[in-house]
Amino acid sequence: MSWIGSTKRQCEPLPNSVQESDIVRGLRDLGVNAGDVLLVHSSLKSFGVVDGGAEAVIAALLAAVGPAGTVAVPTLTGRRDDSPGHPPVFDVRQTPCWTGLIPETFRRRPDARRSLHPTHSVAAIGPEADYLIRDHLDCDTPCGPGSPYLRLAELDGKVVFLGVTLDCCTLLHSVEELAECAYQMQPERAMASITDDQGRTLRRNVRIHDWGTPRRFPVMEPIWLEAGILQIGRIGAAEIRVLRAKPAVAETLALLRTSPRFLCRDFQD
Repeated sequence: MSWIGSTKRQCEPLPNSVQESDIVRGLRDLGVNAGDVLLVHSSLKSFGVVDGGAEAVIAALLAAVGPAGTVAVPTLTGRRDDSPGHPPVFDVRQTPCWTGLIPETFRRRPDARRSLHPTHSVAAIGPEADYLIRDHLDCDTPCGPGSPYLRLAELDGKVVFLGVTLDCCTLLHSVEELAECAYQMQPERAMASITDDQGRTLRRNVRIHDWGTPRRFPVMEPIWLEAGILQIGRIGAAEIRVLRAKPAVAETLALLRTSPRFLCRDFQD
């Protein structure tokens, strides 16, 4: 009897919790449509209590874009001490990401594909997953041309921020790399070790981010709001942002062409 009672309680919605349907509805209200390609930054705890936890959020994202859409998450593993003297070591199957419980749960799903980049990998599910992650290992910079981040923009995709701010907007690193901002990359390459899905070890001489320059990414929020390419709403306790990637890249690149340190905290108007 106790087992049956416990099972019944697990099937009932938690009091004051966010449901999968709430997340789907909230995303739809902010312009996420069937067939969209999304890159999702997230904080599970920002919602308050989610009935079903990280899996429910992932299910909601996949439901919001439908079978024709694609969802990707950053599964970053790069660290401050990555350097030529301390090169990154990455196993696409085993190396956990530090970007939160939602992406860590997402990358472990059997239908997820993860790119092979040793510091800035992305995991994706959907028809565009293979295109997003393809050849990421051989990109000249982690987030630049050919990376999943700029391919998202090429596909006119959207960046979704679930309970997090623009401080974690990896797409802005892509623009910094497009603009060849001098502060973005370490001057010397590092010989990374990468283990692929088949257990083969690959070696690549990769460029590594320089973590030494504090950013002010939220400065883009009023600019993108005025341009009509950023929407802000709320689901449960979480503030949600949905950003159109292609025009965001164009707007920011124009700024960095004239003011290369515009995204840095030391920028002087």
